Amino acid sequence: MRVGESTQSWERARQVLEEAGLPADLLTRVRPLTGGTYNTVEELLLADGSRYVLKVAPAPTVPGLRYESRLLVSEVEFYRAAAEAGVTAPHVVAFGGDTAAPRLLMTACPGDPWNGSLTELERAPLRTELGRQVARLHRVTGPGFGYPSGALGPLVPDWRTAFAAMIEAVLDDARRYRARLPRPADEVARTIQAALPALDEVTTPCLVHFDLWDGNILLERPVGEPPRIGGLIDGERMFWGDHLADFVSLALLGDIKKDEAFLAGYREAGGRLEFDAPARLRLALYRAYLYLIMLAETVPRAVDADKERWVQEVVAPELVAALEEIEEPAPV
Repeated sequence: MRVGESTQSWERARQVLEEAGLPADLLTRVRPLTGGTYNTVEELLLADGSRYVLKVAPAPTVPGLRYESRLLVSEVEFYRAAAEAGVTAPHVVAFGGDTAAPRLLMTACPGDPWNGSLTELERAPLRTELGRQVARLHRVTGPGFGYPSGALGPLVPDWRTAFAAMIEAVLDDARRYRARLPRPADEVARTIQAALPALDEVTTPCLVHFDLWDGNILLERPVGEPPRIGGLIDGERMFWGDHLADFVSLALLGDIKKDEAFLAGYREAGGRLEFDAPARLRLALYRAYLYLIMLAETVPRAVDADKERWVQEVVAPELVAALEEIEEPAPV
């Protein structure tokens, strides 16, 4: 055990490795990984060079949003589906542990989170490859609509019902935590409910990661070679739903229609894309959902003043813009 590694983390890591049938005596390092906002995440390094990632859910008493219950169940489902789709992602090694704080052990993917250091010549082919991988993910379908964790209830046969429950849950969270929203929660609910019939044209429950911002896309940089995607990670917020919903985090606080390289790869791999009026309305609904989550979670996360200011100055206006787009009358 190295300086800075807690005895609790070390002993937990050894126990998880033993339970998974791995050589716990080869454990040489337990390193906390930053960037996550809910689960405890650690990298385990073994003397033979193998690397694993251990996720531990918080205790039930830790405050969170309703949909975050049993997040690791959804993450296991995402990695299973990603393997089925042939997409680069961690492989599940073991899942279980204390039911009050379940644990997920998975392989570690190579690379570091995507950042702004890429040149445009490097970025374009990576976005194209990302488009291909996301298209393959969207070919995986589920047994019903909703969160596989069961956090908001069992899967349902239609997307409108599932999404209505998702919106209701996050607005209930916002009310319970008294989160600052740019419009009253009841007004937001009425605006979104009026547009829910637009979801009836979605009849196939596709795999949706819903958190594919740059931080959850690892880039590997082999010496003397161009960078490549090392893995799509943190699939804990996945659900079965409309494939269009994934384009919100893929263009976080932006417009996916401007990402020509990504769209080219997505279409090349057989992805279905049309940005007609019904599709744009659905995208506005999904943007509203994500931005409501980002606003509501600031309270249970107890974010600092800078993060709260950023959310209010950047995310809140995006929620208003999405709601205004939802309220626009349909073209005749």
